[in-house]
Amino acid sequence: MKYIVTINNKNYEVEVEKGQANIVKTTEAAVSSAPAPVQAQPVANTAPAPSAAPAPAANVANGEPVNAPMPGTVLDVKVTNGQKVKKGEIIFILEAMKMENEISAPNDGVVVQIVASKGASVSTGDVLAVIQ
Repeated sequence: MKYIVTINNKNYEVEVEKGQANIVKTTEAAVSSAPAPVQAQPVANTAPAPSAAPAPAANVANGEPVNAPMPGTVLDVKVTNGQKVKKGEIIFILEAMKMENEISAPNDGVVVQIVASKGASVSTGDVLAVIQ
């Protein structure tokens, strides 16, 4: 039996046989403004979903964005706007899967914008800050 499973806005066509499951095809799903729950639907009954309009991009300053490498919660913001940072300096602490992960500056520069705040939930690829 074939199913389409959506995880993190990515569709996976999965074929399930007794005692075995295989991914048949992977496609990008339309981005929605809210996280989509994990869904399992038989392929035969799947009608094309109306395409959702992409969420508007956050108003981000010019410079190099620092993106979240994984979904999680921002535990601490170690920098302020206008602060000079060195490459490798810890700028955020992100909790993911009950582990604290240090997010470092990708290069030397000045923090021109902090997008994520302490306690915010972020998804993979979300902009946390911008360094110029």
